[in-house]
Amino acid sequence: MYQFQPTQAPYIRPGVVIHEPDSVVGGLLGDFALALKQRGFAVAGCVRQGDQVLDLASGSAVSPSDLAGHAAKAFRAAMRDDSDLVVIDDFSACTKAAKQMLATIVPGQGLALPVLSAIPGDQVQHWLDFAGQGGSMVAPKDSSLWQWWGPERLYRDLTLGVASDEVRQIVVGPRWLMVEGPAGAGLAYLPRSAKDLIARLPELRKQSLRQLAELSASWDPLEMAVGIAAINAHYNRFDLTADIGNGADTFRGESGRVVVIGAFPGLAEILDNPQVIETEPRPGEYPTVAMDTLLPGCAAAVVASSTIINRTLPRILRLAQGSRIALVGPATPLSPRLYQYGVEVLGGLIIRDVRGLANAIRAGAMPREFTRFATYTHIRQAPGELTKDATARA
Repeated sequence: MYQFQPTQAPYIRPGVVIHEPDSVVGGLLGDFALALKQRGFAVAGCVRQGDQVLDLASGSAVSPSDLAGHAAKAFRAAMRDDSDLVVIDDFSACTKAAKQMLATIVPGQGLALPVLSAIPGDQVQHWLDFAGQGGSMVAPKDSSLWQWWGPERLYRDLTLGVASDEVRQIVVGPRWLMVEGPAGAGLAYLPRSAKDLIARLPELRKQSLRQLAELSASWDPLEMAVGIAAINAHYNRFDLTADIGNGADTFRGESGRVVVIGAFPGLAEILDNPQVIETEPRPGEYPTVAMDTLLPGCAAAVVASSTIINRTLPRILRLAQGSRIALVGPATPLSPRLYQYGVEVLGGLIIRDVRGLANAIRAGAMPREFTRFATYTHIRQAPGELTKDATARA
């Protein structure tokens, strides 16, 4: 019988859920995998649910008698199809499949394939023998699974939710960019001169909103701005129900340290003695290198939406992990998809007068002038939304 042998070792980033010996975590891992699949990610693998085994790619039940064989097939298919995640809750079957694939473990948040499994706490040594220091041990709860998944994937997550709608217009000014779709319009600031972008406008206008959103994966700053503006055009709908204001006052009276990434008008009236971090700090403010010191352990952080365009947001979310976080500013996507990455409050713009704002952008308007044509609104994660854990017992 022909046995699949890869020409080179695939790279994986393994994580393992450590649970009590009598706990059942197949449902927890399965729910997490299916939540990602529902968002549009490609997920493969198999998890035990009761007396059956669920194939995550097809959604069908498979025989539990050949769990190792099915895990190996799922692993091979995931590598072939360039899946986003492999979940095999049976640790023995997972490691056998990985070894058969000659998998190489890569630590950190690189481009390696995320692989998730589970093991009882009294067998952790088997995990260490397999992964050494190259893997991650994860607590058996939703929030820990999302932290392991990582905020670096929020760009793809947002893009997967964007519809393939028509692009009605792309407006480019000296400082800001606006993309309009059929249901909303979105903004992004321009990190450098838009001369090259203007030359590409005829080509870009032929793309769908989803295709423009996919540019958020680009490392070109101007393409990234187009991608974020398109994402906002989808999520920041004209008819979106949201609360008035950017939501920064949610942290008013916070007893612990509040860190602000990027100064905001009226900040002193909203927050008590915030620690402000700026690219070009003024007296009393901190440089960006202070993020590594100030963000860990802070009570809350208010983060400017420019961080999503310059790609510092994932790092900020990791540094402020466990803190209350608000992402606010004209370029904030008002999408609940960001809650799972650690953002509690999302404050952005709902545009009321597209034509008026388009003219203002072309004329070089600054964000404080946007409120003539748009309304700052915010949405907020419900308390306790990510509290599910592995409490089921065998």
